[in-house]
Order: sequence, then structure tokens, then C-alpha cells
Amino acid sequence: MAENNHNQDQNINSKDFLLGTIIGGIVGASVALLFAPKSGRELRQDINQGAHYVRERAEEWKDVAAEKSAEWKTVALEKTEGLGERVKNTKNQIQDKVYEFRSKSDDVEDAVEDIADAIEEAAEELEKNK
Repeated sequence: MAENNHNQDQNINSKDFLLGTIIGGIVGASVALLFAPKSGRELRQDINQGAHYVRERAEEWKDVAAEKSAEWKTVALEKTEGLGERVKNTKNQIQDKVYEFRSKSDDVEDAVEDIADAIEEAAEELEKNK
């Protein structure tokens, strides 16, 4: 188990080192561009090219975001419609069960009243025959 933790620590350290190297390289290259002896025109061209590249990437990301947003909207609408139908069907099933229960309970009440009447009549007959 200690060896496993050691391997994980090495992997994390390697990843941190690699990430630091990449970030350091980017920062170093940026500083070198800014402080390199170039004419004003060359420096402005480099900055314009960099800005143009950033603008293109931003437009690409905007297009991807719009596309994903449209996909998610479609999925959400489909799920919502399906959910609405299931809720409606479930509501109808519950209503049907309530109506069925009410009609059965009405039948049971009628049967209980009939039994109670029969018992009263039987009790009255017994009283008469005594």
C-alpha cells in the first residue's frame, strides 16, 4: 500500500512538473516577444496576429457553445414533453382508480345498508314470533 501511495505521489509530482514547464515556457515566450528588439511595426504586427488568433479561437468556442446549447435545448424539450405525457397518463390513471374506488364504496355502502335492513327485519320477525 505504501508503494501505491509512492507511485501516486510520483505521478502527481510529474504532472505538476510538466504543467509548470508548459506554463513557464508560455510565460517565457511571451516575455521574450515583448522584450525582443523588434521595430514598432513588427511588434504591432505580432500583437495584431496574436489578437486575430485569439479572436478566431473565441469565435470557434462561441460556435461550439451555440451548437451545444441548441442540442441541450432539444434534449430538454424532448425530455419535458415525455415527462408531461407521463404525468398526464399517471394523473388519468389515478383519477380512474379514484372513480372506481368511489363506485365500489357506493356499492359496498348499498350492500351494508341492505344487510342492516335485512338484520332489522329478521330481528323484528323474531320479536313477533316470541
